[in-house]
Amino acid sequence: MKTKIFHIIYLVLTFLCINTYLPGQEITIGPGGPSNLRAFDYPWDHGDKINLEWTISKDDPESVALYSIFRSDPSNPDSFIFIDNVDPGINRFTIEKLKKEESYYFRVSAVDGSGNISKPALSTFISPSQQWFDGRRLPLFLITMIFCGSVVYWIYHARSGRPLNIRKIAGLEAVDEAVGRATEMGRSILFIPGIQDMNEIQTIAGITVLSRVAKVAAEYDARVEVPTSRSLVMTAARETVQASFLTAGRPESYNQDLVYYVTDEQFGYVAYVQGMMVREKPAACFYMGAFFAESLILAETGNTIGAIQVAGTAMPAQLPFFVAACDYTLIGEEFFAASAYLSGEPDQLGSLKGQDIGKIIVAAGIIIGVSLLTLGTIAGPDTDLGNAFITAAEFLKSVILT
Repeated sequence: MKTKIFHIIYLVLTFLCINTYLPGQEITIGPGGPSNLRAFDYPWDHGDKINLEWTISKDDPESVALYSIFRSDPSNPDSFIFIDNVDPGINRFTIEKLKKEESYYFRVSAVDGSGNISKPALSTFISPSQQWFDGRRLPLFLITMIFCGSVVYWIYHARSGRPLNIRKIAGLEAVDEAVGRATEMGRSILFIPGIQDMNEIQTIAGITVLSRVAKVAAEYDARVEVPTSRSLVMTAARETVQASFLTAGRPESYNQDLVYYVTDEQFGYVAYVQGMMVREKPAACFYMGAFFAESLILAETGNTIGAIQVAGTAMPAQLPFFVAACDYTLIGEEFFAASAYLSGEPDQLGSLKGQDIGKIIVAAGIIIGVSLLTLGTIAGPDTDLGNAFITAAEFLKSVILT
């Protein structure tokens, strides 16, 4: 009986204390929550996005600081994973990086400035689905069609016999001069097709140039020596040189022993070639392919013996050495364009011309994108105009880099 009396007294005193020290105060609750949350599949995608829309809180924007968005965890539907926060007044959001074989449901809650969270709005279960066409790829598709159309057009143009205006490449124009000088001096021609194997595109481009050099050498009755650092490159070079001598009408002048294998070891190969250059003093040296640290050694040795040197590579770190020590240097695209330039075949020339159209499109996109981003920065990212410029620049970036 005494225990019950003490409990009653305790409850009465607690009630009196609450009314004494907290007069007129109410229990703090969160803002009114959003409602009518709807989830629907994102159109024109490959099945990894869901769109959300909801009715904003009745307290927006007076008491709402942001909306918090969560999605369910497919491995545990009772738990949620935080996605992002959006500003008040916004009633839609796109959730990305979902899996089309999984089902999800979502919730959105309003949060006030004190961190109080409202009752969440919940969506129904939904799975993203893949459409037959990804709308994000539409600009890339249009650029590809323009590029392919220009290649087809210029091939047709070249096949019709109409001349194409192709910029002259000094390094390739110098082939006849270098071979002619070697013939006059009675000295050999050295051709090095890089130090990589046949799976390297630069080696293939170098073999293409070798075909032209060997053909001119056969016509001038000059001696071409091709030391290689890969056995497969030796085989390809032998067949190329033999075909060139046959085309020039001098198959009997072909000597396969002048196209030979040295070693796979990088500096062992370079030491042999350097010694051979000093001993035999070739009148013309061609370096066409992929090179590394040996580029400077070869180019300086050739410069010391007074040879005409023509180099071509797509290795950016080695280009300065070739430019400094060689008479002519094919830089990147010039090197890869050598096949079309030397052969003069309509299909290759048309492809080369069509590729230029694609480069113009990409260059124009880069220039426009940089200009838009600059204007957006000047106008200020917080302004509507600046934000529009930056958004357009980001769109161009995604198109070009996709």
